[in-house]
Amino acid sequence: MSYQSEERTPDPSWKYDVFLSFQGPDTRRGFISRLYQALKISGIHAFVDDDVLRSPEGMSYTMSQAIEASRVSVVVFSENYAASRWCLDEVTKIVECGRSIGQAVIPVFYNVDPADIQNQRGPYYGEDFQRHQERSSDERVQAWRAALTEAANLPGFNITGKSF
Repeated sequence: MSYQSEERTPDPSWKYDVFLSFQGPDTRRGFISRLYQALKISGIHAFVDDDVLRSPEGMSYTMSQAIEASRVSVVVFSENYAASRWCLDEVTKIVECGRSIGQAVIPVFYNVDPADIQNQRGPYYGEDFQRHQERSSDERVQAWRAALTEAANLPGFNITGKSF
């Protein structure tokens, strides 16, 4: 059996094939850079944020638009993902787009236990949410918790950083 390479015609309603959501210091220089290069070589147009787009107030309008304009979102859950309110806002928007526009959402569990994310427990997710509870509104924290639980319950991939 042979496989033929097909020329893809991009769907004009999508600006990006893939949106990558990740906590920069945990994965940017290793896993994400390799994943991005592999996608690029395969002809897949991926959006990877630039730290310049980030603001302390939360997710920018530009980032929100990039999520909405992506066919697929890959959420790379790592040890410090939940420490970032920015990342929590991203995953909340991604889950919303999965429900409202049918965007595919693929979780990647990078050196973390999916159950810790689903339940916001453990040394990373549990402690991070204790801090968020003290600094953020209950409504916002509940939205983050719901988004994490929903995303972590989706079929995904478990990866250990030792191979990267």
